[in-house]
Amino acid sequence: MNTQILIVDDEEMIRTMQAESLEELGYACLTADGADEALHLAERHPVDLALIDINMPGRSGVQLLREIKESSPDMAVIMVTAVDDVNTAMECLNLGATDYLLKPFHIERLELSVRNALERRRLVLENRDYQHRLEEKVQTQTTQIHNTLTQLREAYDITLTSLARALDTREKEVGFHSERVRRYTLVLAGTLAVPEPQLAEMARGALLHDIGKIGISDSILLKPGRLDEAEWTEMRRHPQLGYDIIADIGFLADAAQIVLNHHERFAGGGYPRGLKGEEIPLGARIFAVIDTLDAMTSDRPYRKALPYEAVVEEVKRCSGTQFDPKVVDAFLTVSRARWEEIAGHPL
Repeated sequence: MNTQILIVDDEEMIRTMQAESLEELGYACLTADGADEALHLAERHPVDLALIDINMPGRSGVQLLREIKESSPDMAVIMVTAVDDVNTAMECLNLGATDYLLKPFHIERLELSVRNALERRRLVLENRDYQHRLEEKVQTQTTQIHNTLTQLREAYDITLTSLARALDTREKEVGFHSERVRRYTLVLAGTLAVPEPQLAEMARGALLHDIGKIGISDSILLKPGRLDEAEWTEMRRHPQLGYDIIADIGFLADAAQIVLNHHERFAGGGYPRGLKGEEIPLGARIFAVIDTLDAMTSDRPYRKALPYEAVVEEVKRCSGTQFDPKVVDAFLTVSRARWEEIAGHPL
């Protein structure tokens, strides 16, 4: 269907001129000589954009703009007038008009304004649709998680483990990455003498650390090459998405802090909040080291697993910048054999 434009002006010659010019460009045009006829047409036809004269007998174009935005908020509107009045122009723009044209104007100016208004409308609608689909996807997954946890509360650890396995499978992780980092986290947190109740919360946070990737499209998540800057911007949303998914589940409230903060850096500069030092929850500081251990000792599409010695060197090098020095010191007290026992293979 062609883009449909509604032209509202009490002067027939102006209506005809505008309609003929725009129809030559491929637009379908409706014309009205006042507010009542314009609203009647807008109710019966899918109008994408309205060109409204401000000074008309009866209700003014400004009043018509108000009524159109109340009934059809997505319709683009360009106001047309022979009076150069800044206050009226500002009022129209505040009410949602896209542009404000002063008569007389060249037809090229009209065509440019129409193209810009329609493009802006298209972008707004596409962005809204994208946000809606993304929110719907996240909400669907959130609902599934809430329902599962409600029905299987006594067996929630098993349920969460199954969910983490599904996420690992989606990313083609080998050997169930989420379960592995959960066990690594328990060892390192135990070395730091974390009390038992907090150990359980940290384990759940480690298990679910990447749950926010549910909301990241496969084209980005499973891309074989390096991500570009726009893709990285989208990927960096996953800690906040993950937090939003589980934060309202009572027994996962503490785990949600690890999900939210596991990409923060001890010296600052991480995401999503740019925290530093002890502003970062201890569980997230522990997990940052654990995630590096598992990432470096696992095969990736762009490289083979690195030796354990490389992990030790990297953790030492980043102590005080990426990692909490106290956590690094505790990590270095754990024997290589203990990490290999959890990994199930030599590191």
